Amino acid sequence: MQNHSASPRIGILGGGQLGRMLLQAAANYAMETSVMEGDPECPAAHLCHRFVKGDIRNFDDVYAFGKGLDALTIEIENVNVEALEKLESEGVKVFPKPAVLRIIKNKIRQKEYYRSHDIPTAGFIVTHNLDELKGQEDFLPAVHKLAEGGYDGRGVQIIRTKQDMERGFQEPSVLEKMVTVHKEIAQMVAINEKGETALYPPVEMVFDPHLNMLDFQICPAELETKVLWKIEAIALSVVRNFKSPGIFAVELLVDRSGDVFVNETAPRVHNSGHHTIEAHYCSQFDMLWRVILGYPLGNAEQVLPSVMINIVGDNGYTGDVKYTGLEDVLKIESAFVHLYGKKQTKPGRKMGHVTIMSRDKQELLHQSNKIKHTLFARS
Repeated sequence: MQNHSASPRIGILGGGQLGRMLLQAAANYAMETSVMEGDPECPAAHLCHRFVKGDIRNFDDVYAFGKGLDALTIEIENVNVEALEKLESEGVKVFPKPAVLRIIKNKIRQKEYYRSHDIPTAGFIVTHNLDELKGQEDFLPAVHKLAEGGYDGRGVQIIRTKQDMERGFQEPSVLEKMVTVHKEIAQMVAINEKGETALYPPVEMVFDPHLNMLDFQICPAELETKVLWKIEAIALSVVRNFKSPGIFAVELLVDRSGDVFVNETAPRVHNSGHHTIEAHYCSQFDMLWRVILGYPLGNAEQVLPSVMINIVGDNGYTGDVKYTGLEDVLKIESAFVHLYGKKQTKPGRKMGHVTIMSRDKQELLHQSNKIKHTLFARS
């Protein structure tokens, strides 16, 4: 995107909270934004210049949306890659490149990518149906992951014993050897068209064991220097081998002996980078616009240590959302509340997040615990 005089026309495929926060950051730049999403009431709909109702998985919808735009980006991997490839061949820039999305949106291809580039990842076996899974008793304990379509804990089953195999998937999937996890880490990496990179400090992710979804995260992660170096080197290797500009969240597992394994990569802005809005000089959303617009990469360093807490729909509540405890959380001096504008709540649905900042880790943990027990999305 070399022409900075005219307002470039940029499209986002997907209109959820990631699209919403991208558009909030886009307001600082001269550009014309378009969003395509199936729901005209989605979180991003009212913040763009042009909203198009359409199916991001449909070739014709994606192709028609992208024609006439200067560039496209995504907020979810589940998009029509063939349409993006055609648009790319006609001169529309796509961030990240469709070739990367083709690898990442399929967990089998993603795992084979790591193996072919000597990137450490848990051992795995490809299964095409339950019968193939049932022949792998010696490989247990393991995690069964659908090749396509799973997210936020859906499409993932833990298979510890032969009896658990009934919970596996009939469709093509990856059976991954279970790693004894000491810490789950996310490393955000931005890379521009010149191949220059910016690395955010790694964050430690803490997951809700029932939802199998990110509960809260701490930045920076407490890591030994040699483990930190390993994480950075591995994440850079993952991203550089894609040969594509964009922003990537590399999720890694660290075991007790300090070995590091890539779990999976998201080729986009990511839940593990939300804290960067307030807690870093350049947010992940601002960073992606810099990459797309051809501007210099921003400063990824932290302003202060932070904790980010996901606000998800409370158990037992489905319907028009009401937030309880919001005023109490807003009284916390270092708390930054982001509600995503979703009108309907349901158990486990991401409804917002809160970031808190402090130099004192105990204070961060104390306040995050307080927020978790104060702010609820109910109906």
